[in-house]
Formats: sequence, structure tokens, C-alpha cells
Amino acid sequence: MHISFLLHNAYGIGGTIRTTFNLAAALAERHEVEIVSVFRHREEPTLGAPAGVTMKHLVDLRRNSPSYDGDHPDYKKPAKVFPRGDGRWKQYSRLTDARIAAHLKTLQADVVVGTRPGLNVHIARQARRGAVRVGQEHLTLDSHGYRLRREIGHRYALLDAITTVTEADARSYRGRLKLPGVRIDAVPNSVPAPGVEPADSTAKWVVAAGRLTRVKRYDLLVEAFAKVAATRPDWRLRIYGSGDATGNEKNALRALIEERGLHNHVFLMGPANPLEPEWVKGSIAAVTSRLEAFGMTIVEAMRCGLPVVSTDCPHGPGEIIEDGVDGRLVPVGDVDAIAGALLGLIQDDDLRRRTGQAALAASRRFDPVRIAERHEAIFAELVAQGTNGRSRSRVRDTLHRTRGALLDAAYTVRYKAADVLRKGKPA
Repeated sequence: MHISFLLHNAYGIGGTIRTTFNLAAALAERHEVEIVSVFRHREEPTLGAPAGVTMKHLVDLRRNSPSYDGDHPDYKKPAKVFPRGDGRWKQYSRLTDARIAAHLKTLQADVVVGTRPGLNVHIARQARRGAVRVGQEHLTLDSHGYRLRREIGHRYALLDAITTVTEADARSYRGRLKLPGVRIDAVPNSVPAPGVEPADSTAKWVVAAGRLTRVKRYDLLVEAFAKVAATRPDWRLRIYGSGDATGNEKNALRALIEERGLHNHVFLMGPANPLEPEWVKGSIAAVTSRLEAFGMTIVEAMRCGLPVVSTDCPHGPGEIIEDGVDGRLVPVGDVDAIAGALLGLIQDDDLRRRTGQAALAASRRFDPVRIAERHEAIFAELVAQGTNGRSRSRVRDTLHRTRGALLDAAYTVRYKAADVLRKGKPA
């Protein structure tokens, strides 16, 4: 099969980029695979180009490039196809509308895969008839605002399949949206085996990793570790990750660390790439989020032989960790439960070692080859069915496109009215 992924920006850093690269590289061992990046802002992908995969881009934002598109007149005009509800809408434009449309119109792939809602909408509306159209959900349906959920509920009816990263989210898609004829499957993200030896559970370090944002609730982890340090002052905590542009969360964490007198116990390490050598310096991993669409860091830590203490937040941790076997699940927001679970592993060397070994074994189910096989089976079945064998008919396609045109017109009127009201307000 010829499989084409449409990605926002393959040259940046992020979970969606990493998991797309992992999947593409595994599929490329048996198929012709390409990744088409809407944007390109540097010479080489930060994460390194996946082996055997063709890389392309549609909009060139390299200022020194002869094909630089930042001065194109349509680059400053707001997008009409890419939905406003997608958080990346301001980065899209009439230029991206045109470039993506031209790409999808001429694309001869058997399967075209979108990797975020806005791109899935492009594929639903613009991919040529005959290609299997797959939309991936890397977050959750509930995490999207009303406007985007409404557009998803309508536009995704023109897709052939949707894949989510958890079964819980797949149930949301099946139960809350009317998408007759659209296949909905849960396939988790993949994480390759690390190129380092697994942790041996003897280091007296707890490790956490992820962006320094409120949803990660690192403040709870710091509070919990104050209780840990009071009992086991020989243990330390490292938190890896970059903050947002304001630096507010990082500053707040630093203040909390000082306030609790933990400057010799809790360390903000900044970003690390690759992270595997840092995981194996620890013996326990911690996740205190209030929401995880999947939980890539959980799997990454487990693949390095670390048991993970995680909040049992929606949606991923409970589908990854078997409580008491390869990690611990604790109630969301419960500092005492987090501290208790950490201390339970810290105080029992044998339990920590056994749980780490179980985590290493359990994590193999997320190997890219195994996950690629699941995607491959979905793609192959849809390709084998052919356009005429799918439940969606040409009449239904036309109906949805007509309704979509009416939806576009209604949104245009609404946005123009909102702009008039906004411009009329006093400064």
C-alpha cells in the first residue's frame, strides 16, 4: 500500500510528531510511506527523519529558502477550510487551504491519514474519491470545544475511519456522534524500545517528564514529594520539561519548591531529548495530571523498566497501568494518595524491582511493530473493500457536502457579525 500522513509540522517537537514518526517507520518496512508536513521551518526534523519514509512539505517558512512562502499574499489571509475551532487555526491561511487542496486532489495514495482535527476536515472535504480517508484523534473528543465538536460531528461523516488512542475515547466517538458507515477503532500510540539498558531500581530518584503546564499538576507532585522527603530524605525528584512562553508555571513551581524547603530534593531539569537516558537514572516515574489523552510518558518510563505512579485521570493511564502489578493508579488531585503510592515503592526494594520488571514486560505491547500491524489491518480491510464496497454512497457524499456548504455560509455570517461587534467596542 501507499500510505500518506498529513502532519501539521514534522519539523517541530511533540507527541503527535513522535508517534507519527514511529508508526510511519514501522509501516515503511512493508509499504510505501510518506509524511507530508503542512509547514517546514527548519532544514531537518528535530526528531530526525524516520527511516524509509519520504518527507515532503507544502508551505516553506525557512527565511533563507528560495521557496520561502512567508511573503505570499495569501499567507496573511485567514483560512476558510481549516476549522476555527482547532487550536492551530491562526497558523493556517488561504495559502494552506490552497496548498493542502492541491496536494489532496493529486495524491495517488491508497490511504491518506490526518493527524489532527483541522487536517482531518481537509481530508474529509478535499481528498480525491477512491483513497481511504482516515482521521486520527491524538487528544480526546471531550477536550475539543463545542464549535470543533460540532464540525467534527458533521465533517467526519465523509471519512472512512477514525482512530483514537484509547478505548474510552472511541466509546465517546461512537456514542456521542452520529457517523454511520465510519469505522471507529482504538489503537494506542507506539513507543520503541529504548537504546539503553533498563533501570535496575537501585537509584534513589523519582522522575517525571512533560510540559510544565497546569494540566500536568506538578504542584501536586511537589506537595506529595514534601511528604516523601520527610520520611525518606535520601530520595530526590527530577522533573523534565519546558514551560510555556510566559514561564508562569515554571516560576510558580520554583516558588513552591522554595516554600516547602525542597531545593535540595526537587529539581526542574528543563527539556531533554532523548529522554530515555534520563528515565533509567531513576527507579520510579510519576504522573500527576488531571487529564491525559493517552500518556506517552507513562509508556516511555515503563519501556525503561520504571513502575509509574499515576493519577487515574481520563483517559489513558487506566488503559496502560495495571494497578498494583506494573504501577499504581491513585485518585486525581489526592496529594496523600500520591505520596503514599510513592512511599510504598520507595520503602519496599523487592516490590519496586518486581513492579519495574512487570512494567518493562507489559510495555512491549506498545512496540511500533505491534501497533503498526493494527493500523495496517484497518487500512488493508478498507482498501480491500474499495469505494463501492463502503457503506457511504456517492449520494450521501453529495448530501454531506451540500450541508457542509450551508454550514460554511452560516459560520461566515456569524464570524462577520462577531467581527463587527468586536470592532465596535471601545478600546
